Amino acid sequence: MINGIYAIDAHCHIYPEKIAQKAVMGTDNFYSTHSVGSGTVEDLLKRGEEAGIDKFIVQSVATTPKQVQSINEFIANEVAANPEKLVGLGTLHPDSQDIKGDIEHLLSLGLKGVKLHPDIQAFKIDDWRCLKIYELCEEKGLPVLMHTGDIRYDYSNPNRLLPILDIYTNLTVIGAHLGGWSLWETAVDEYKGIKNFYVDCSSSFYSLKPETAKEIIRKYGADKVLFGTDYPMWDSKSEMEYFLSLGLDEWEIKCILNMNAKRVFNLE
Repeated sequence: MINGIYAIDAHCHIYPEKIAQKAVMGTDNFYSTHSVGSGTVEDLLKRGEEAGIDKFIVQSVATTPKQVQSINEFIANEVAANPEKLVGLGTLHPDSQDIKGDIEHLLSLGLKGVKLHPDIQAFKIDDWRCLKIYELCEEKGLPVLMHTGDIRYDYSNPNRLLPILDIYTNLTVIGAHLGGWSLWETAVDEYKGIKNFYVDCSSSFYSLKPETAKEIIRKYGADKVLFGTDYPMWDSKSEMEYFLSLGLDEWEIKCILNMNAKRVFNLE
């Protein structure tokens, strides 16, 4: 709890202990960062408790189609072992020969949505290979948490996502990193006001002045923003302290810390 308010971290990555170090190093190399966490569930829960976080939405990303089902089973098993603390999202890959089967499998595991990372998985959001994913997620009511934004590549920027939001108007998309990592202020002006589009604030605060972060949140509207840390990249406690320092009102804080995540991921 944060000042009596239930807190959900809506963007956390976890890995099996035997590969966690390698997985974290891979992400660090991709973004030229140095993660503070180890990437294990034990470390996530410990750091989250220190930050006052009550629940964590956990995920991982398949870099090949053959990883999809094993990753989803790992996430589901960790949720089953920590049902009061963890909510799981599944992964999909656009090169899978059986996307429908992969979605049926993740639903059978009780996973609450789908995580995609166009830049790491190396596909453009509007690539024809992805259309079946969006169609089926819309049909099944599965929200998609998607990495958005990277000035180095042309996979996940607004020009790629906006056409998808126009076509799949009943698909809920959460754009990670305030809708556009490394192009935050451009992204909000492109996306604000889109009914089926939400954002999380993960991997953004480190690069934004507080007044800029607050302005971006209010442009989207507090009812469209989810709190997220992008664990293990950042320190949960520091991310929470930064968020609380923005001077948002109590209703905005409640929306961002729990109400929006509960609604989007059907956690009621």
